[in-house]
Amino acid sequence: MKKVFVIESIDNVGTNVFEPIEKGDTVGTHGVTSEITVTANDAVPYGHKVAIREIKKGETVYKYGLSIGSALVDIQPGDHVHVHNIESNRGRGDKAQKDATVS
Repeated sequence: MKKVFVIESIDNVGTNVFEPIEKGDTVGTHGVTSEITVTANDAVPYGHKVAIREIKKGETVYKYGLSIGSALVDIQPGDHVHVHNIESNRGRGDKAQKDATVS
């Protein structure tokens, strides 16, 4: 079984840091969450992410316990998660919550 690394229990993606994942591979989680198993719906290159649970369009994508963006489409467990299906929120002032008490 191939493995992806999961740092925090809030994470809905695992990071492929071990070996390339091919479509159809069984993928398990390693780290703080180790009981999840999915089937890869796509190839997942080294360093990329795979969904470990369903992520609805507009929901926050969490990696290493941090928000890394929002889903542009519904993402199914086992899907390759990258720029084609999430919108990054890093460095996006227009996506940051506005502070109503700015003086």
